[in-house]
Formats: sequence, C-alpha cells, structure tokens
Amino acid sequence: MTCALHSQTNSPSTDSTKVKNDSLSKKEFLRQLGNGFFPTKFLNIDMRYLVKYNQYEGLRSGLGGETNDEFSEKYRINSYVVYGFRDHRFKYKIGGGFRVNKATNTWLNFSYTDDLQETGSSNFLTDKRFFSFFEPRLLNIDLFHKHITKAIAVEHELSKHLLTETELSVSKIDPTYNYSFDINGNSFENFDVSLAKVAFQWSPFSDFEISEGKTKEVKNGYPKFSFQLTQSFKGVLNGDFNFSKADFRTVHRFIFNDQVFTEAILTSGIASGKTPLTHLYHAYPNNITKETILQRFSVAGINSFETMYFNEFFSDRFATLQFKHFVKPFKISERYKPQLVLISRFALGDMQDIERHQGITFSTLRKGYSEAGFELNKLLFGFGLSFAYRYGGYHLPSIADNIAAKFTFNVSL
Repeated sequence: MTCALHSQTNSPSTDSTKVKNDSLSKKEFLRQLGNGFFPTKFLNIDMRYLVKYNQYEGLRSGLGGETNDEFSEKYRINSYVVYGFRDHRFKYKIGGGFRVNKATNTWLNFSYTDDLQETGSSNFLTDKRFFSFFEPRLLNIDLFHKHITKAIAVEHELSKHLLTETELSVSKIDPTYNYSFDINGNSFENFDVSLAKVAFQWSPFSDFEISEGKTKEVKNGYPKFSFQLTQSFKGVLNGDFNFSKADFRTVHRFIFNDQVFTEAILTSGIASGKTPLTHLYHAYPNNITKETILQRFSVAGINSFETMYFNEFFSDRFATLQFKHFVKPFKISERYKPQLVLISRFALGDMQDIERHQGITFSTLRKGYSEAGFELNKLLFGFGLSFAYRYGGYHLPSIADNIAAKFTFNVSL
C-alpha cells in the first residue's frame, strides 16, 4: 500500500498537473503585474501610486491597493494615500463596495476622494483599468484642480458585451491656477458641482468566457464603443451650475496579419450650459512650452498630440481622429525586433462664451489641428524614439516649434 502511494505521488500525470498549476499561477501573477497590481494573499498592491511625477506636485509617491477574492468575493476595499513633495500635501481615497448580484456582476460602490485632477480631462467610467510603467503625459501636466468628491456608483453587466456604470457625485472644486468663471457678473474662483453620469461600453465583436464566476475577455474584437452622459444640477446638494455633457469614443483595428494592423480612434465630446473650464475638454496635448526641440524632449504619450502645447487649446465641443499603422517588426535577431509605427492625428473644436473663462488665455480648434509622424519602438530595453510635425491651420512660424522629438516606452508582460 505504501509502495502504491509512493508510485502515485511521483507519477507523470501528477507531475504534469503540478507543472500546469505552477504555470497557471505564474501566468496569473504576470497578468496581475500587467494590470498594475502586485498580488499578495488578501490585498493586491496598486503600483500606480508608488512613484509618479508631474509639474505641479513634483515627485508624487504613496501606496494603494484593493482587496481580492481571498479577502472576500462579496465585499471589496480600494484606497490609496499619496504625498506631493512640491505642493507638500497628502491626497487620498477611501473606497469600497459590495456585490449585489453575481450573475450580472452588479456592484454598489462608495468613495471619498481628496486629490487633484487635470483640468479639461474627460474619462469614461467604464474604461478598463490602464497601467503602464510610465504614464507619459503625466510628467508634463501643470494645470490641475483640487477636488473633494463623494460618490456612489453602480456597476452592471447588461450582457457580456455591454457594460454599464452609473455614478452620482458631489464635488468641491478649487483650481490650483489663476482662474475665475464669470456668469452674469458673478465670479466663481471655486465652486461645487453635483453630477449624475451614466456610461456604456459595448464590445460586440469580442469573445468572452466565464471563469471562476467572472466574465473575462479572451479575444479582443473591433470596433469597440464607449458612450457617456453627464448632467450637472444647480441647487442640488449645493451645486452651482447646470450643464450637460455627452462623450463618445470608438476604437477599430484593420488587421492585415498578426503583426501588421492599423488602429483608428475617434473621440468626441460636447458640453452645453454653464460649464467651467475644469469640466471642458482639451485635445490630449503632450508638448511642454520650451524654446528648443531638445528642451522639449520628453516621453511620447499613447494617444496624445505630441506637437500640441499644454493649455494651448480648450473646447466645449471637439472631435479627434487618430491613425496608427503598425509595420511588420524588423527581425534583426530572434530577440531584437524594432517596430515602425506611422502616425497621423487630427482635431477640431470650438467654444461658445469663451469670455466666461477669466485669468487664463487659450485658443480654440476651429481651424482644425493636424500632425503626422512616426515611432520607432523597442530599440533598446523597450525604449524607442518618436518624431512628429505640426502642419495645417495651426502651423507655427518657426519650423522648430512645429517639431516634437521624444522617446517611447513599450513593454509587455
């Protein structure tokens, strides 16, 4: 009996099962790292908060995380605390939620946040969590507003292909720069907003599977669509303004083979009513205001306008169209395969009642903005180079001011 047990323990099938389980554990660990988490027993440490840098806070460092299924499958806690070494201020979030329905992956979430947000940024509630070792644009951003936000949100899957999220929030907004919002002679240097948002993410051509009670996307299908409606209420929970916003984005890939494809991204937004600059739109600029090309040398963004200067344009209605064509990698060796990416970007926008925004100078995009360029990625340890040229309606008199040269960083786990 003992011999039989010993034989079973060392059988090829048992060893194979052990190797398979080890492989799955390693794969899951790398997947978590790729999503920006360092997994532990009950808590996944969020690496987004470890080290960052921007022009307002300087070095921003802290710690954050969220509980995992080992802690609870029905309840979760997600929080962080960071410190800005230039503004000498702590920022934090305290959040959590509980699952209402397992079949539809419905969660009710609560949060209290005291932090900064980039003015003119507009994010979709349903965006998948994005992580990279560099968040390129963050390095050069200097226009932030402080916000203290209390929010309650509901996540719900109408189907595997259609995700929704609804959020109610109240925020106290305090711009960190010289700005006032003028309405009929009343000037607001800081203000309250009460918002209702509803967002949809539709991936009709993706494939999904249910694993351990969770829906996972196993094949990326294109196109993908995101849509979000926002309504601000004056007089509700001290809200100062009435305004509405509608945001749309679609991502499509024209795939020629496993290594060659063209990615197209169309993004648009419109705001109506009395909307402060904090809640309007920029067009994803990523160029700092310095005299020479070398002084402006920094990190290229993922889908940003590399020749557009920060705070140069704002809009209450805008659209951008971006194309990236990924050429077949150059096979220098089995491990060294640089890749050329051809890029073309366009933006169009405008603004009504621009005189309401006092203390800050900017232009609109009514003439249409254009840039073209290329990236040569993965030249050395994931680093590459990027070049872009600004032309068309907003071409600048000095040739050098229209050129952006930067480095890129691409790594896959």
